[in-house]
Amino acid sequence: MRIALISDLHGNLVSLEAVFQDIERTGVDETICLGDVATLGPRPREVVDAQRERNCRCILGNHDAFMLDDELIKTYTEVPIVVDAVDWCRDTLAKDDIEYFEKFRTTMPIELGKHTSAFLFHGSPRSHMEDLLATTPPDDLDEALGKSSATVLAGGHTHIQMMRQHRGMLLVNPGSVGMPFREYVAGCAPHILPYAEYGVIEADDHAVRVSLRRVAVDKTKLYAESKASPNPICRALEKTYG
Repeated sequence: MRIALISDLHGNLVSLEAVFQDIERTGVDETICLGDVATLGPRPREVVDAQRERNCRCILGNHDAFMLDDELIKTYTEVPIVVDAVDWCRDTLAKDDIEYFEKFRTTMPIELGKHTSAFLFHGSPRSHMEDLLATTPPDDLDEALGKSSATVLAGGHTHIQMMRQHRGMLLVNPGSVGMPFREYVAGCAPHILPYAEYGVIEADDHAVRVSLRRVAVDKTKLYAESKASPNPICRALEKTYG
């Protein structure tokens, strides 16, 4: 069993295509998305289409939930450029795109083998807006994870690749396909890294192996797509990719 985990695509088609190409070269049984598909990037509709074409099962991220509830983002941030970008994305997507997000699950248990399993979420099992980090104290992790238990626990949200052991379980973040961060930003402006990230879980009946991967992307294409997009946040992305 080989499962690719992608997360935090954020409307970045150039990076998503680079990751899908790498996944095809690697070879997996299934690709699962841990959420945040369309917002913030220049090509939201095309990214949604790419996900649907591959029949990727998806977890509901906070930005996916923002597409379903236009008031929800105010509980997460009031930064004008982010709010404007989310509103622009919602207005850009078609009705069936929005309905696509309604099918996403908040959590997803997966049997990998007779004695191995995975449990997937976006931020944490209890909230798609919660940050789980390499530095999160073990007792705080216990509260965030609740009764969730598996060989591998995997979520996204922070845009930072991570793997740590917790109470005998592996806690994994595959990073961000569309907007990987250099460090934890805690709401501040991020430094975006010049590649795309994802992870692979390999499992049999008795053991698991997790790899975190980074894929080169074409910065020239990223810059061109950001420059051409009417998404208000893409002016800032131009500076990152230019």
